[in-house]
Amino acid sequence: MRELPIYLFTGFLESGKTKFIQETLEDEGFNDGDSILVVVLEEGIEEYDESRFPKKSNVHIEIFDDPEDVTPQKLLDLQKRYDVDRVMLETNGMMLFNDLYEKLPDTWVVYQEMMFVDSTTFINYNTNMRALVVDKLQGAELVIFNRYDDSIDKMTLHKIVRGVNRRSIIAYEKTDGSVERDEIEDPLPYDIEAPVVEIQDEDYAIFFRDLSEETTKYSGKTVKYKGQVAFARNQPKGTFYFGRRVMTCCVEDIQYMPIMGRWKNASNLRDKQWLTVTGKIELEYNQKTGQKIPTLKVTQLVPAEVPNQEVATFY
Repeated sequence: MRELPIYLFTGFLESGKTKFIQETLEDEGFNDGDSILVVVLEEGIEEYDESRFPKKSNVHIEIFDDPEDVTPQKLLDLQKRYDVDRVMLETNGMMLFNDLYEKLPDTWVVYQEMMFVDSTTFINYNTNMRALVVDKLQGAELVIFNRYDDSIDKMTLHKIVRGVNRRSIIAYEKTDGSVERDEIEDPLPYDIEAPVVEIQDEDYAIFFRDLSEETTKYSGKTVKYKGQVAFARNQPKGTFYFGRRVMTCCVEDIQYMPIMGRWKNASNLRDKQWLTVTGKIELEYNQKTGQKIPTLKVTQLVPAEVPNQEVATFY
């Protein structure tokens, strides 16, 4: 069966998802006669008004009162019934993406993911349901803050998004209907052009994420940071792992995020030992991933005290 493109619209109840989809389907450039399936997993106050769609519209709206009723087979049946060309899926804000993806057919491919946010309630959601907020932000290519006005601290909203996702486009839809794109710059908290790039304890999470996302710009850079030693089974001689435990949103998602180090005396190191390392980052081809990954050619290792905040975070 052919691949079917999906456009995901995420966010919590009354965040503006339905309004945006409605306006998109009123656009003749998008709603051009192709068979479009709109799957709704969360029904709010606002309803779809099909009378406002273009005359050539070929839209089919399917509402599931209970997301648990959704199965891959039911969605495939809908695809076959309507001979669907593309899908617009309005998600349920209380649903985790892992659960959602299990309900999608293997041939349904996410082309774009957009998150909609009520600016007046977002900080409260982030405080009380952080794991759900992070779940939605991680893959969002576009984050739209609705109901925004100047009484709301834009920098706070910006930092919450950037703490999870550095690549998403952020926009603010004001109460008067105008839209403003986020232009706040996000400089790294360390000087990447310094002869030795020194990573402070509180900046390790940002460093590791940036290294993972933009690996090539670190090639040949000498870095210095504090971390813990770790070893894996069947690890090559003269290598070890060195990094920190990082928390993205909550205690349940804490993970050890290291770089592989190369040092001739690696066998003398102790597991979980805290050290400050200085070394040069080199890119090495990894056969398992088929990509170049960063490794650290160690030039110096010195004992270090445990940082005040042992688990690194993005805040």
